[in-house]
Amino acid sequence: MIAAWHLLASFDMDVWFIIWTSLKITITAIVISSVVAIPCAVWLSLQSFKGKRLLHNSLNALMAVPTVMIGLILYGLLSRQGPLGALGLLYTPTAIILGQIVLVMPILLSVTLSTVASADRQLIPTLKSLGATTSQQICLILKELNLLIVAGIVLAFSRAIGEVGAAMMLGGNIAGLTRTMTTAIALETGKGEFERGLALGMMLLLLAFVLNGLLQWLQGAQS
Repeated sequence: MIAAWHLLASFDMDVWFIIWTSLKITITAIVISSVVAIPCAVWLSLQSFKGKRLLHNSLNALMAVPTVMIGLILYGLLSRQGPLGALGLLYTPTAIILGQIVLVMPILLSVTLSTVASADRQLIPTLKSLGATTSQQICLILKELNLLIVAGIVLAFSRAIGEVGAAMMLGGNIAGLTRTMTTAIALETGKGEFERGLALGMMLLLLAFVLNGLLQWLQGAQS
């Protein structure tokens, strides 16, 4: 524990670069996923079509897909023999970002759909009766439910930052390039470098406490 704290407190270059790599990859994936998924989910909530409940149930089911399965599918697509192999994305940060996008997209879609469905039932009819266009309705709903939607983003971030299976398969755990906190913990523990693994684990634990506290604050602010 003392050695692990020393690595963090002394700003060990290798440890903090791994932390920065993890944060950079996850934040990028969350921003891209949020920009796409959240407006799409609000738009879907405004539509009436057959299979809407089935779509929501399917998204809930996709939230439980093992990350190694996501990694396996994307590995097949991005490998040299795969349909996207010519892009040369395998074993790069971009590949891990793609894996995290696929991982968190169902979470953001499902949470946003549930958030809009649980809102005031008069919200959408009122907006339509006032003549708001679809884009105006989406913007106003996002503004009205912003705290709950941010809570969904925080939940997605916590899921992505702790992911290990897809990151290992798609990134290759390359030092200085694709080594994230979770893959580094697995590697360092296997090598017997417990202090490095513990230092990274402590940072993940700290992030978990911070994210949980933020979620609690958002829920309290909403109520």
